[in-house]
Amino acid sequence: MSKGKSKWLLSGPFLVWSVAFIVIPLVIIIYYGMTAADGSFTLANLAEMGRPENIKALVYALALSLISTVICLVMAYPLAMILSDLNFNANGFIVMIFIIPMWMNFLLRTLAWQTLLEKSGVINMLLEALHLPALNIINTPYAIILGMVYNFLPFMLLPIYNSLIKIDKNVVNAARDLGANGAQTFCRVIFPLSLPGVISGITMVFVPALTTFVISDLLGGAKILLIGNVIEQKFKQGSNWNVGSGLSLILMVFIFISMATMHKYDKDGEGVAF
Repeated sequence: MSKGKSKWLLSGPFLVWSVAFIVIPLVIIIYYGMTAADGSFTLANLAEMGRPENIKALVYALALSLISTVICLVMAYPLAMILSDLNFNANGFIVMIFIIPMWMNFLLRTLAWQTLLEKSGVINMLLEALHLPALNIINTPYAIILGMVYNFLPFMLLPIYNSLIKIDKNVVNAARDLGANGAQTFCRVIFPLSLPGVISGITMVFVPALTTFVISDLLGGAKILLIGNVIEQKFKQGSNWNVGSGLSLILMVFIFISMATMHKYDKDGEGVAF
């Protein structure tokens, strides 16, 4: 058997999986998004995004996603730098601590925060015992941002860490030997070389944060509608697959922009940690 044929055979299961669970569902969404209930071609489903309530949900989702992504970046980058300077054993152990929560179901992790943040929850019970003011952020945008940051922080940390450990220490040492101080070394050497990981991390946090509906349902009390919640309601409550698919296609534009940006700055996949 030739080498080319063996590669095709080895990639067969992945190709079948991709066609069954990526290509076919995407084709179905495109079909429903571009047709009316009677099957005729229409752009009315796409035009639904122009409704004031849908624009509000999209803007709200974009704003919360951007804020959560910035917070994740500010928190993850210094931590990734610290981890990249540790010895291998301690390094692996600490990284594992951040990965372990990801083994738990996403829904259960979010439900746990709902229990912690509710008015009679664990956090407020502790604050009451310490005679401190109660924390009333449940069912607010702050709770949604907290849920996004908690759930998606590892997706920012790991790509940045993966880029930092690939930086040749001799390059950093050379910059310092040539007279660069700490800030100059970071701005002109470390950060530019870790940029693929940063872009990858931003994409891996922003995309799921933009499309989420579980976090806003549970921590926002279903009072704050993001575009993901609107799409979910179209499919599940109104059984309007056509409008739901049309809104999904509009949302895909932002996802494709994010993916194109990541591809531009991380062509070799240096920031990918999975």
